[in-house]
Amino acid sequence: MRRTAQAPPPPAPAAALEGPDGRSPVAGGGRSGRRDTLRTEFGFELPRGYVDETGAVHRTGVMRLATARDELVPLRDDRVRENTAYLSVVLIARVVTRIGTIDDIHPGVIEDLFASDLAFLQDFYRRINAEGHTRAAVTCPSCDEEFAVDLAGGRLGES
Repeated sequence: MRRTAQAPPPPAPAAALEGPDGRSPVAGGGRSGRRDTLRTEFGFELPRGYVDETGAVHRTGVMRLATARDELVPLRDDRVRENTAYLSVVLIARVVTRIGTIDDIHPGVIEDLFASDLAFLQDFYRRINAEGHTRAAVTCPSCDEEFAVDLAGGRLGES
């Protein structure tokens, strides 16, 4: 039996995402022969926090990148069919993997968030899934200095 040599597959393109520290999450930049990696989970801090049934407040959490399935499955949900505004609740519940010590995230948890926290998570979802990063360039209105801020959370004034 005669074997023919096959050319190795072309290298995968480097991910175009920027991590929260402003650096690319690509391992080795594709030059060292290591496999490219893509950051798929992003930490956040809620503006107000989720209050559980015991009264404990949970502020930090993790959201993962959405898949096509994450965006399609909620469209079959009867609650979404009855009220399209409920789509964001079901979608956010699918991609948030943890809030504080709570790792069983379901639409009921998202429904109990304060409106400002839900708005934060909706914007965070859009940023990491559409734009690929959690950093934004801003300009100081007083001195016109430009700098980047991490929108993943943290308290105002903290670095």
